[in-house]
Amino acid sequence: MSAFWQNTISQAISFRRELHCEPELSWHETRTAQKIRKALGDLNIDWSPCAGTGTLARLNTAAKSASAPHIALRGDIDALPIQEQTGKSWASRQMGCMHACGHDGHTAVLLAAARYLKSVEYQLPGPVTLIFQPAEEGGHGALRMIEAGALQGIDEIYGWHNWPAIPQGKLVCPDGIVMCGNGTFEITVTGQGGHASQPELCRDPVLAGSAMVQALQQVVARRLAPQQAAVLSVTSFNAPSGLTVIPQQAVLGGSIRVPDVATRDAINALIVEVVEHTAHAYGVKAQVNIQPRYNATTNHAKQASRVRAAWLDLAGVDALDTPIRVPIMASEDFSYYLEEIPGAFALVGAGIAGEQAYPCHSPFYDFNDALIEPVTRLYARLVGAPRPTQ
Repeated sequence: MSAFWQNTISQAISFRRELHCEPELSWHETRTAQKIRKALGDLNIDWSPCAGTGTLARLNTAAKSASAPHIALRGDIDALPIQEQTGKSWASRQMGCMHACGHDGHTAVLLAAARYLKSVEYQLPGPVTLIFQPAEEGGHGALRMIEAGALQGIDEIYGWHNWPAIPQGKLVCPDGIVMCGNGTFEITVTGQGGHASQPELCRDPVLAGSAMVQALQQVVARRLAPQQAAVLSVTSFNAPSGLTVIPQQAVLGGSIRVPDVATRDAINALIVEVVEHTAHAYGVKAQVNIQPRYNATTNHAKQASRVRAAWLDLAGVDALDTPIRVPIMASEDFSYYLEEIPGAFALVGAGIAGEQAYPCHSPFYDFNDALIEPVTRLYARLVGAPRPTQ
């Protein structure tokens, strides 16, 4: 392996851990953006801000080949409101905030690709844009980047996500849906509070809310066909009160995961139906607030095939052999890009044999740095760069 390539990967690992120490939430990635832009400037790569804390970097912009597409590569940069418990020396220094989804690693890969692609810039067949995107975690960052012109002139786009449930070295990039769409809901149940010793004079929102939880958790199992991929999860129940007081109100929250808009509409309608009927049965009032979030991340067949072929060439004949089923039920705002232009999104295995695979969004999760080198190679291959010197 050449000293330059080895140094590129080493720098990316160091940068990843530096980012991990100072995570920032969606739309607050100010220091993160500054670090990215400084790194790009040190590489003499032209960049411009986009959608606030987003950054676009461009390479080989003078390329004139009619046959080579203008390709974009994307990395997300935001963190999550989770208190880290990894105990790593590079653990988050920000209370209640951590890179629990690996966006620090995705950013580091994109910077490693930037460094290598700059070194071979005039051997690239076409222009390349690097998209450092904020606010993937529910903030619709991809949509804001698109609205700010991030895809202008771009023909294809590629992205990836580390996935601890897939063994390291394996890749999943199907034609069609790879990750589901999602949505969230909040239910406000209003009853009649009072003394716990006089339930007959009250209309208990805790009891009614509990019945709603039971009914909602059965919607997928009993109101949708068994072949339909969908998830409905009630994830919060808030009804603060004294130990001898039946409260006036309870607030429930949760999320859904769906493969398509039709399933989303059906589940949303069932949420309203279940809540309204349950509220009537328990003599309370209920208000449902449903927020659609991201659509399913749906790959274009030609571009997905390119990703699979490149990974097979890089990682060997069994590199696509994984039992994980798609679509996975997590969601990604990369879906916005794929609704605009052709492209593909891959899941790359991060699971280490013999070690516990903490999932993304766990306080014990940490990005697997061993992914930086092969995914950087993948990105270089997808834009037609020459192979890094061995």
